[in-house]
Amino acid sequence: MPQATRAAFDARVGVDDKALGGATPAAAATEVRTALHDDLASVERDWRAFEQVADGTVFQSFDWVSLWQQHIGRRVGVRPVVVTGRDSHGQLLFLLPLSIEHGALARRLTFLGAALCDYNGPLLAPDFGARIDAARFRDVWSEILGRLQSHPDYGFDVVHFDKMQRTVGPQPNPFFGLGVIAHANGAYLTKLGTDWESFYADKRSSATRRRDRTKRRKLGEFGEVKFVTAEGASELSATLETLMDQKSKSFAAMGVTNIFALPGYSDFYHALSRMQGFVHVSRLDVGNEAAAANLGLIFRGSYYHLLASYNGGELSKFGPGAAHLHDLLRYAMQRSCQAFDFTIGDERYKQEWSDGHIVLFDHISPASVRGTVAAAKLYAIGRTKHFIKQNPALWDRVYKVRAFIGPVVKRLRGGA
Repeated sequence: MPQATRAAFDARVGVDDKALGGATPAAAATEVRTALHDDLASVERDWRAFEQVADGTVFQSFDWVSLWQQHIGRRVGVRPVVVTGRDSHGQLLFLLPLSIEHGALARRLTFLGAALCDYNGPLLAPDFGARIDAARFRDVWSEILGRLQSHPDYGFDVVHFDKMQRTVGPQPNPFFGLGVIAHANGAYLTKLGTDWESFYADKRSSATRRRDRTKRRKLGEFGEVKFVTAEGASELSATLETLMDQKSKSFAAMGVTNIFALPGYSDFYHALSRMQGFVHVSRLDVGNEAAAANLGLIFRGSYYHLLASYNGGELSKFGPGAAHLHDLLRYAMQRSCQAFDFTIGDERYKQEWSDGHIVLFDHISPASVRGTVAAAKLYAIGRTKHFIKQNPALWDRVYKVRAFIGPVVKRLRGGA
């Protein structure tokens, strides 16, 4: 793994906390010229060029953000406002994909597409931290807030930045200097090697590997077990429909909202699936049946394991999801990915495969009297969720109650 990539990986999983705890060398005074953009197309060229060298994640890429706004944000009245910061020579120092969302209680300043992004944050130039220290960023941020509030279309009541990592690449996240609280969920990431068998032996015990082989052999009794990367418009669409159908049934069983039924979500994922080179859609076929399906993103040496599903019928007894994951890890290695990002969620299987835990954080601050109420509500909800998730016994009870109530509520609403 290249040194820069390894440093970024170690910082994300908390291996190198010196980046956060130590004193930061004083940065030379750097002029920062900020600009606001409400038309994504007007900054597309600079954005695409910047994301190839900047520190950030796939969720700050132009493709992801612009598709989200086109298919989801625009339908619910989200107003994008992209903030760029340049030095005196016109070189980008940072890009902030922000938005104004109108809620029942207040207008929120958020990262664009925040609800669907597993990681929110800025795009930073590789030398951002050496040029802009924490104190200077606070001044710049104060200026940005003032410009937003003075604009007739960008007023807001509360700042709500959730699911932020402690670092952006190998650099400290500048938003941490504004104050943060722990997010309810974390995420997991693993370094990939170049040889599947060595990686597999390192991650799984011999007994576990034997069980894996037995389950895959059992799957084979139902038909040929085959890993398939979907290609072509019809196959991509059919595989994605299978994934969404399987995932929707899983959501119903857990008693949680089916995101694919929300306005624009299905259209978003269908459009995303057609972006060759950026998105990987696959399935595990057992005979003529799709036993599992997946939609992943490939961005700058990382494979993001975004959506995964499996058949809940007879095949589910033999771990089709786990078998599919093995093929995905192998595929990521073949694509020369250095990291496999399991994204947000604390499922046990992610912990078993990963090298470290990515702790996520939220920043909440009021900007008006109305925003004070909204901020208090957001803070209370965030702390309550975190408390529940950090207490396994309590979370288990909540999970079971939710799984019981969810289908009941759905039936009642359906019969209304």
